[in-house]
Amino acid sequence: MEKSDTNKRSDPRLAGLQVYRVGGAVRDALLGWSVVDNDWVVVGATPEAMRKRGFKPVGRDFPVFLHPETAEEYALARTERKSGHGYAGFDVHASPDVTLEEDLLRRDLTINAIAQSIEGELTDPFNGQGDIEQRVLRHISSAFSEDPLRVLRTARFLARYASLGFTIADETLALMRQVSHSGELEHLAAERVWVETEKALGEPSPDVYFTTLERCEALPIWFPELMGSVLPRGLAALDQTPRNSTLAVAHWRYAQLVSPLTTEQRDTLAARLKLPNGVAQLARHTALTHTLLAAPLDGPNVLHWLERLDGWRKPEQVEAQLALVSVLAPEQVERLGSAWLAAREVRPQALMAEGYQGAALGEAIRVRRGQAVAVALE
Repeated sequence: MEKSDTNKRSDPRLAGLQVYRVGGAVRDALLGWSVVDNDWVVVGATPEAMRKRGFKPVGRDFPVFLHPETAEEYALARTERKSGHGYAGFDVHASPDVTLEEDLLRRDLTINAIAQSIEGELTDPFNGQGDIEQRVLRHISSAFSEDPLRVLRTARFLARYASLGFTIADETLALMRQVSHSGELEHLAAERVWVETEKALGEPSPDVYFTTLERCEALPIWFPELMGSVLPRGLAALDQTPRNSTLAVAHWRYAQLVSPLTTEQRDTLAARLKLPNGVAQLARHTALTHTLLAAPLDGPNVLHWLERLDGWRKPEQVEAQLALVSVLAPEQVERLGSAWLAAREVRPQALMAEGYQGAALGEAIRVRRGQAVAVALE
């Protein structure tokens, strides 16, 4: 754990301010993990004072400022009071009289409510260090249940730290279940649900995210298609993803997770989550590959697969699925790769020179490609 921050202590813009590193940076440093981003809280200051020091205001819902040189975020200490539904339904109070402990009290878990001064001194009013030592994710207060996004965040944190032996405290899991039954989860924006899910899919134990949502009875609210026997099948496929792919691991994992679903189920879930087009498309393509590998590897099936992947216009989509085949069925990747190369050798210009045109040209191209694929598969 870093004992002090010499640069911050010598920064004239911070002179005289009560500044504390908070949240994930402190938590991960205590765990011995590398710290990527720092979040800072300023106690006892006003927005005017921050602007006079050259900080740039960026917060829309509460006072957050960017350091003009480091671009790190500095938020004024604040409290929050529930005033509506969802994660955005809060009234924010930020003023110089808000104490550090009051700011920490509004946070979700004890391990995220530890502050470190620039001199290195830790402030830990809720025994977050003890819970780090005990490997427990524990809520700070009953106010945890006021923000439904915390159900997803806690599941995501467990996906990150499960390999270290972390568990969720029984009383916290009970609160998560209470939120699931309250109807608050339905008020979350689909985009926020996907952001948390995407992050969880990139964690060391992504399966834990979904099993935790199942345990706290949140899974049927946003992921009903994964209920029952589908979930273990999807989770078993999570780590069967291509290595060295240009596509994000989290997106491959999602595509594999939903591969056991029917087309209708997969499209319904994608619409509910408002998935980015690229992720939804990768899921569709991955399902096509699973269907191909479950059927006889003959000319018509392979040609249909290449056509559905839009390989002639977007060859990178076929290459991506061939990378998946190398994981799912490595004994077939050479045959499929040869069939793909053979089909690409069919040139429309050559057929046009033979006199084909219009609809006849399109049909001739398809027939020649089918013949080339069949020969390559022999």
